[in-house]
Amino acid sequence: GVVSVAAIFMAGIIPGILVGIGLMIVAGVISIKNKYGKGVRFGLKESITKFFVAVPALLLIVIVLGGILSGFFTATEASAIAVIYALFLSVVVYREVKWSELPELFLAAGRTTAVVFMLIGTSMAMSYVLAHENIPQSISSALLGLSENPLLILFIINLMLLFVGTFMDMTPAVLIFTPIFLPIVKQLGVHPIHFGIIMIANLCIGICTPPVGSCLFIGCGIAKTTITDVMRHIMPFFLAMIIVLFIITYVPWFSMALPAALKLF
Repeated sequence: GVVSVAAIFMAGIIPGILVGIGLMIVAGVISIKNKYGKGVRFGLKESITKFFVAVPALLLIVIVLGGILSGFFTATEASAIAVIYALFLSVVVYREVKWSELPELFLAAGRTTAVVFMLIGTSMAMSYVLAHENIPQSISSALLGLSENPLLILFIINLMLLFVGTFMDMTPAVLIFTPIFLPIVKQLGVHPIHFGIIMIANLCIGICTPPVGSCLFIGCGIAKTTITDVMRHIMPFFLAMIIVLFIITYVPWFSMALPAALKLF
């Protein structure tokens, strides 16, 4: 069940593009329907200037993905390097953060990290209980008892993960449900890389849905609005993501093409 982190990274590129296209289509339709108008066009000179201003920030992507794919550092080490580089850009290069603001930022980051570690610790304990009580085997037997049709089983797993995502954050959900569902899908001939993308796609929808949608809460906080006001406007975007989810689920090529081309498995 262990797969390369680089393979998962590459496997997520095409599905990510599909999600982006789906969201752009919805945004375009809503924009035309509500007559939002066109954005401000930049001239060639201004576009080039803004591009060069953004180059240091864009290098962050190159550093992280390049380092992981080349094997220079692990995904965990990449996250630490990304934080240090982003801090350097914010304080020294772009000067959007003052030195005097750093203590409060570090304190806020510490609070967030503490919450994440508490969730991970709790989920690990729950995973131990699930394994000790043979619950994964019971769920596996129940699902396989319903049908041996991989299309139906994947449909049920998608529904379960979409439901789980509404009340559980991504990290504990992955830690708890991967050991449950992975043996099932492997019996049905689904590649672990493909299943990893299916699970990530499901839970990415979950982090945008209440009551535990962390991205939704952050977005509402930035926009200074309420979840109630936002929910009725984002339903078309949820529908687009769910449609793409099922396309990814039932067409493995989208997940497997790049890892196969790069011989990552």
